Amino acid sequence: MADALHLLHPEAIPHLPIFITAPGETDVLFGVVSLFVLLAITGLGVFYFKLHALPEQLAHRGQKIQFQLVAVLGLLALFTHNHAFWIAGLLLALVPLPDFTTPLGTIARSLERLADAAQPATAPAASTPGTDAKPKSVDTPAGETPPTVTVSAAASQED
Repeated sequence: MADALHLLHPEAIPHLPIFITAPGETDVLFGVVSLFVLLAITGLGVFYFKLHALPEQLAHRGQKIQFQLVAVLGLLALFTHNHAFWIAGLLLALVPLPDFTTPLGTIARSLERLADAAQPATAPAASTPGTDAKPKSVDTPAGETPPTVTVSAAASQED
């Protein structure tokens, strides 16, 4: 310590604080604070991106369309810094959307089965007396086929 005292400026006090280093020595406080700042910035960045991805993680358990909507809202919030998009994505992720596709698919399959059951399995019967055997001509644009009308056996018996 005595060697360090004669290196000081003549007007400097003999007892210097710990954060002042002697000339030519390593500044330990600077190294510690630099490491702390780098770790703090990295930690805050990781926390920010984890928090930002929270709606997408919540929507992962839902439907695909819900996940995609939340992901788009999250990207919009990230790039525009508009917090309303992030809040909307979080709310959309928390609210389960009802499943509309399953009932609609079931309805469509039932209608197909009903339509198949209503059509006769055999070729249409010969024309009944009092009706023209020749179909009426329908004006259609070139390249299109005229519409056909099929009458089920039950409907023709009612006449």
